[in-house]
Amino acid sequence: MLRLSMIALTLIAGALCSAGTAWAGQDSTLQTVHFDGPGKLTLTGYLFLPAAPEGRVPAIVLMHGRAGAYSSLAKGRYDATTLTKRHVFWGRFWAARGYVALLVDGFGPRGYPAGFAARSYSDRPEAVNEVTVRPLDAYAALAYLRGRADVDPARIALQGWSNGGSATLAAMADTTLQAVGTSPGQAFVGALAFYPACKLHDAFKDSYRPYAPVRVFSGDDDEEVSAARCKRLVDDSRAAGGDIAITTYPGATHDFDDPGEWRQSVEANVAADEDAIPRAEAFVKDLFGR
Repeated sequence: MLRLSMIALTLIAGALCSAGTAWAGQDSTLQTVHFDGPGKLTLTGYLFLPAAPEGRVPAIVLMHGRAGAYSSLAKGRYDATTLTKRHVFWGRFWAARGYVALLVDGFGPRGYPAGFAARSYSDRPEAVNEVTVRPLDAYAALAYLRGRADVDPARIALQGWSNGGSATLAAMADTTLQAVGTSPGQAFVGALAFYPACKLHDAFKDSYRPYAPVRVFSGDDDEEVSAARCKRLVDDSRAAGGDIAITTYPGATHDFDDPGEWRQSVEANVAADEDAIPRAEAFVKDLFGR
């Protein structure tokens, strides 16, 4: 097995993120919450809180990918103790920096807690459409966070992976902002999209322009989505004045930031992590001004 780099080992160990470890009920900095979603749906969220918050702090909404919020080893137990390693890592990562992080389970409340298999795109129900439905989940989470006494309502960002990365891109479109009836001053201040699928049901084939800064991270050896297609979307958007950029990692695969041994046994994924994680942190710090 390829030896993990020191930075990857440190980050993974610091996350305390072994799926299925029953620390959730013992740790008040991870809480399960419920809030109003689109229509009459009640969404489930997992709230990662700073250990020692100082007043109202910035926050970030996290959007899971097509496999859902939970580990493949959940075995029917879908709760805070079976979240995937990646989601726990990032939730802990942001909380350790003084931010509130809210992972939204958009599949479980709709009856699909285990998510969907790879290459099942055309068979997924409209109820989880990443362009027309899941962005509404993101804005529901935004509204929930804006109503919390410990969150600064003017400093909330968005981050998504894979299908959730696609939902993130769709959510950040200026046309989506108009459709949900939210002003830029009450919306997300920026977003991170990790290895999204960028076809987006052709909803933005004529024009895609984010209303706030967006940064995309993709691997050029991704077996599920096309980094080249994302680069075309980004290049076209930048030409139209969009504040969006993409970093593409040679040899990196899908899920390159997953802390699990399988993904981190790929040298290019370790290298991608070592670059993408600090870039993401610097970007968010710049958005929040801290």
